[in-house]
Amino acid sequence: MSPRQLLPIFLFLAALLCGSGAAHAQAGSVGTAIHPCIVRAAPGVTARALFRTPAAFDCTTPQPRFGPGDYWVISQPLNAEGLDMRLAVRSSSTWQRVGTIHALYDDGHIVSIRTDDQAATRTLKLGAIFQRWLPRTDRRLVRLLWHIEGSQNLRGMLIAPTLATAAQSSLSDVLLAAFYASFCGLCLALLLFNMGLAHALRHRFMAFYCVMMVGLLAYGITSSGALAWIFPDIPNTLRLRINYTLLAMVSVSALAFLCNFFEEGIVTPALRRVVRTVGWMVTCSTVCFALLAPWQMRVLDTAYALSLLSLICALVPILINAWRRQSAYLGFFTLAWSLPLGFALARAAFSLGLTPYSFWVDNSTIASMALEALLSSLAIAHRILLIARERDEAREQEMAARLLADTDPLTGLLNRRAFLREAIGREGEQVLIIADLDHFKRVNETIGHDGGDEVLRIFARTLRQSMPEGALIARLGGEEFGVVAARGKAPDPQGILERLRVARMPFDIPVTASIGTCVGPLLREADWKMLYHSADRALFEAKTAGRDRVQVAAAPERYAA
Repeated sequence: MSPRQLLPIFLFLAALLCGSGAAHAQAGSVGTAIHPCIVRAAPGVTARALFRTPAAFDCTTPQPRFGPGDYWVISQPLNAEGLDMRLAVRSSSTWQRVGTIHALYDDGHIVSIRTDDQAATRTLKLGAIFQRWLPRTDRRLVRLLWHIEGSQNLRGMLIAPTLATAAQSSLSDVLLAAFYASFCGLCLALLLFNMGLAHALRHRFMAFYCVMMVGLLAYGITSSGALAWIFPDIPNTLRLRINYTLLAMVSVSALAFLCNFFEEGIVTPALRRVVRTVGWMVTCSTVCFALLAPWQMRVLDTAYALSLLSLICALVPILINAWRRQSAYLGFFTLAWSLPLGFALARAAFSLGLTPYSFWVDNSTIASMALEALLSSLAIAHRILLIARERDEAREQEMAARLLADTDPLTGLLNRRAFLREAIGREGEQVLIIADLDHFKRVNETIGHDGGDEVLRIFARTLRQSMPEGALIARLGGEEFGVVAARGKAPDPQGILERLRVARMPFDIPVTASIGTCVGPLLREADWKMLYHSADRALFEAKTAGRDRVQVAAAPERYAA
């Protein structure tokens, strides 16, 4: 299947992916958007006092510019209509030690909900979204205030906060559950499929692809927040460390897969050194982040993002080389990896603070890799098809070469070497027949060597027509032919001579042959020498007796074991 034939599939999957965008508009950041304003926390400040002084908050400075620390974040004035309606406060997962939500109602009452790192995991919903339920009440919600302690504020201390109803939250969970379940099911199916191929074919690139699928499956579980459902007491910061590690594992294994997927010579030794260096950069930055965070968190996170960006950049010279050498797999790579690479660049830009937060970008790895997994599996299937064709062609060439090595080119019969290899070791009593054309030198002198060659071919055809199944026929050299067959199934030598006498020869010249036969074992090379010596002596006797006849030799004495 060519890349052009894959284009309709690519367009269909892209349309499917874009169609899911409408569903994602109702998933993730659902509800009423909250526009946060920020002030750095100070000792002795209370929530009630801050509710009274909203003008003290900064509503214009981007959150990451405040740096790490403790902060208060206030919402715009809210008018949550619908009495006795259950409301949820939602925001994207961030690295923080403690988060407390204060809800101010129209009667002046304040409700506070405190969540530490470990308890935060229990509030995670699909999409890695913190969700805290406000108590059901008949009062009207006026404003929200967050007290965030120990925030690393890499991309914001409070990302995409919303106020959602129970119906909106449930719809988001259903849509995201379908999305993540489809992705994990796809990864699992492709993993099992490629593991079977890898076990059968043992190509190196397939092993890396299986590792990538395992990493993607695990990454989907952690990044979606489903890990918090499996281990509800795991700290959220530990989940984030695992998330960073799995994303690096997916990236490195994907690069290794691509380097080994292209034909030999596309990835030169120099490019392999670059890829190896970049792989170690990603590994080191990931290990440092996982072990040292939150120490120097911004430096570690920036190093991690830059290492992943360098990994993407390492593909550029590989692709250029593949284009120059007209790789058969470049089209598949372009189709399968254009979307993941585009989203990877978008994520890198977001990680470096160059673009604002987007739920789609935050989940782009899962969405784009789902498409990549399908198309890469088609590419792998195409690669396996080409490998199978190459293997079949190689086998055919090997068989043809072996056949040429074992066959006499003039008559198509076995040559002496192949004849001995097949004959020696046959069990039971064997009949050896040696036939030699009479006065063949005179035939060549009469009708020429071309005519003599035709006589040899006619005699070879006569032998084939006279042989039972299982008999071996060979041209031993010159005009001498040999036949080995099991005793009781051997052809009648007289019948061979009769067929030869009536065969139509060039220029209708008469051609006869003399035959010597012998019966005996043929298990060892010594047996062959004895049988051949006896049959050759019988052939000589037939020649001496006037030719065009058969002479049977006495059974040879057997060699001692």
